[in-house]
Amino acid sequence: MCILRIGRVLAFVPLMALAACATPPSHINNVCAVFDQRDGWFDNWSQVANGVQRKYGVPVHVLMATIRQESGFKGDAKPPVKWVFGIIPWGRVSSADGFSQALDGTWKQYQRETGNFMASRGSFADAADFIGWYYAKSSQRFGIPLTDTYHLYLTYYLGPNAYERGDWRSNSAAQTYARRTADRADTYAAQLQGCS
Repeated sequence: MCILRIGRVLAFVPLMALAACATPPSHINNVCAVFDQRDGWFDNWSQVANGVQRKYGVPVHVLMATIRQESGFKGDAKPPVKWVFGIIPWGRVSSADGFSQALDGTWKQYQRETGNFMASRGSFADAADFIGWYYAKSSQRFGIPLTDTYHLYLTYYLGPNAYERGDWRSNSAAQTYARRTADRADTYAAQLQGCS
């Protein structure tokens, strides 16, 4: 009897591995298409995004534009590898990982503060909840409206201390990424009006 149960569990493991490697959506510039493209292994992304909006007040279009900018909706996204002398791989440029590209330290803070110790950066639901949590904290600390994608993203990209120092004012790359994310959020907001 026990051997039979173990066999069932072991048969399930490859299926879980396939779930972790599921293909990201191919039409990532249309939020309605992103919601429609999920397959049976993914969370219902639309329900997750709406749940984050209810929990933290972060609008769906702001959340989804952030994930689009950070990972292109790839649950296994990682930053590029650093190279020594152009030929020796030497780790990655940062510890960012998953849908949200959350750094190790910030992810651990999220787990501690929310009690969600089993959260995974490769889970859409956990990554979305992380971004909602992060933006709610940024909004509270800096008085940024949860609809202000540009400034919320600057806190996300640079971190709260660098944002508070105003480092973004002299960081053209951060401004470009924040503008791109804000523009995408506006596009997504318009598209959401027509989603079924």
